[in-house]
Formats: sequence, structure tokens, C-alpha cells
Amino acid sequence: MSKSAEGGGPVHSLWWWRRRRSALLDIGLAVLAGLECAFGAYGTVHDRLGQSAQLGAVAAVLGALAGASLVVRRRWPAVPVLVALVFVPGLFGVVLLVVSLYTLAGTWEWPSRRGRVLGLSAVALVETFGMVLFAIFTPVPDPGPAPEQIPPTWVFVLLAVLVAVGLTVLPVVTGLYMGARRRLVESLKDRAQGLETELDLLAEQARERARRARLEERTRIAREMHDVVAHRVSLMVVHASALERIVAKDPEKAQQSARLMGEVGRQALNELREILGVLRMSEAVVEIQDGLEDLPQLVEQSEAAGMAVTLTVSGTRRPFSTQAEQTAYRVVQEALTNAHKHAAGAQVAVVLAYVPNGVRVAVVNDRADGGGSRVALPSGGNGLVGMRERVLALGGSFSAGPEDGGGFRVEAVLPSRLAVPAERLV
Repeated sequence: MSKSAEGGGPVHSLWWWRRRRSALLDIGLAVLAGLECAFGAYGTVHDRLGQSAQLGAVAAVLGALAGASLVVRRRWPAVPVLVALVFVPGLFGVVLLVVSLYTLAGTWEWPSRRGRVLGLSAVALVETFGMVLFAIFTPVPDPGPAPEQIPPTWVFVLLAVLVAVGLTVLPVVTGLYMGARRRLVESLKDRAQGLETELDLLAEQARERARRARLEERTRIAREMHDVVAHRVSLMVVHASALERIVAKDPEKAQQSARLMGEVGRQALNELREILGVLRMSEAVVEIQDGLEDLPQLVEQSEAAGMAVTLTVSGTRRPFSTQAEQTAYRVVQEALTNAHKHAAGAQVAVVLAYVPNGVRVAVVNDRADGGGSRVALPSGGNGLVGMRERVLALGGSFSAGPEDGGGFRVEAVLPSRLAVPAERLV
């Protein structure tokens, strides 16, 4: 039948063999061991013991079945070893013994099998040593002429030890080495597969981070364009509306409004060019340098558009980081734009206060008294939301909401840790 291997194609398997060539190898070894055991058993029973041919044939069949036990060596590795230990005293079953010990040692995967391997190997070593000694010192019925000089006994003992070690210890050590090598290769494959999976995961995470970075950058650029352009365009719309009303009544004031509208339009175009120019760079970083020192000019532009606005500055002037000052500037800019849209003719107060815990900006407008003409300005509804996100990202606090008297208040506080140290100003 066919199975699907992990991470690969189909693997042809038969019973407990994962590959057909493994089955062919085991069957071939079983045939070889069966032939050796069959001839050895027949010779022992028929020739050495002088028994009948029928009994020798039975012994040959049993020997063949014993050798055939190598077929199950991968599934039950201890079975061929036990069978070999039964036939080794008969001076045959060498192939069965060597292959079965090698297989048993090669499957040494858990500590619970140590005793089994060491115990069976020790029994095989002692049994083989005794078999060789017995074969050496067993008298032969017709020895022929005796040699002139017989080697000392220790030579025969040493020979028996070498044969026993060669038939038992060597297969066990080889099996242990091959088993350890196979497990090492499997662990390296598993580790390589794990590393490949981890690399795929890291690549996916990198792609996700890049996607998020692009999304955040697009959002930041859109917010920046809204901040730097919407206020200017709103002022242009206010000036255009005023120009339409006074062009016939007060030509001088109309000329002044037209001049201011042109100036505001040029500023909007310059800022828009800066943003579009940066977008063409490989590293898209949009930074329009507007800070707290530019607030008076911002207030003057709103005054020129007909808004009754005042600026109050309190506390000792302290420089803050570029991002912090720009955020505070944008808060005031957005609040003034909202006042133009929703509170025409209202009194507006801009407060800039350097407090011990940082810097505070607030824009408060009264209830619109109807004295000014309302100008219909489109609103995306994202201005205050963007300001809140900016302020909170810097660790500050932001609030916006109606006042008790019917006006509206926008306030932001940026922490003192954003202040620039004095030594960095030198």
C-alpha cells in the first residue's frame, strides 16, 4: 500500500517495512540464515549424532524456520536474537546471530531497552565463548596422528575470546553506531524542517510588518496632507465668501482679502509640493516644520479671515521635540478650522501654556452669535480623531467637547519628557 510521508511524496510500504527494498533485504537475509541453519541442523542431527535421515530433515526444517525469523527483525528485534541463542550451541546460526544482534542494538532508542540489549548481548557473548571452547576441546573420534607440539591452553582461550567478540560485540557496537547515526540524521532533518518552517513564519511576519508599515505610512501621509492643506483651503473659502460680499461695498477691503487669499493659496501649494516631493523619494518621510513659534502667524491668518481670535502665552518658553511641537501646532490648526466651519462670528481664545508637567494648548470658542456669515465648508469628520491619535501616541492627553455655555473646547497636554534638554540646544 501507499502512505504519505511527512513533507514528501508517497512512500510505498508493506506491512512494517517503509520501503520495498527493506523488505527484499530482510527476506534475502532470512533465506541466507535459513539455509545456514537448515544445513547446520541437518548435519548436527544426522552426521554428528548419528540419527535417522527423517529426524535430520525435521531439524533442517526447524533450522530454516529459525533463519526465517529475520523477516520480523525490524518489527520485533528481540525475537531473532532469542532464536539464535537456541541454535548457537549447535555450532550453527552465525548469520542469524550477527544480523539479529546488529538489529537489536540499532533499535536502541529508549532507556528502557538498555537492559534488553546488554542482557541479550552478554548471554550471546558467554554462549558463543563456551561454544567455541567446547568445539576446540571436544575429542575427535579419529584424530589421526598427533602433532609434535600442541599450543598452550591460553592460545585456545584467546582464540575463543576473539571469535566470541567478533560474533557478538562487533555487531552490537556497529548496530549502536548505525542507530545513533540514523537518529542523528533524523534529528538534523527534523531540525532543518523546523528551521524552514520558522523561516517561513518569519518571512510571513516580515511581510505582515511591511504591509502594516505601508498602511501606517499611508495613513500618516493622508493625515499630514489633511492638516497642512485643509486649514489653508478653509481660510481661502472664508476669504472668497467675504470677498463676494464686500467686493462692491468696500473695494479696498476686498483687495486685501484677495491678497490674503492668494498668500494662503501659495502657502497651501508650497506645502502640498513638499509632501508630493517627499512621496517621490525612496524614503517617504513627510515632515512640514510647523512649531509653537508659528502659532502667532496662524492666529493672524484666522484674524485676517474675519475671526475674532486671541492668543495667550504663559509660562517660560521651553523648546520641545519637533514632533511634539508640530503636534501641538496641528491641534490648534484643526481647532481653528473647526471654528471657521461651525462657529462663525464666535469669540475664539487660543491658549499656549508651558506648565511643569509639559506644554498645554487649548482652543475655546463661545457660542456663535450669528454676527458672522456662516460659510459651508465640507468636513471629513476625521480631524479631531487624527489629533487624538497623534497626542496619545506621544504619551499626552487630549480632550474635545462642548462647553457649559454652549461653546466648544479642544485641549491637549504633551508631557515634559518631550522637552529638548538645554545641552542639545548649544
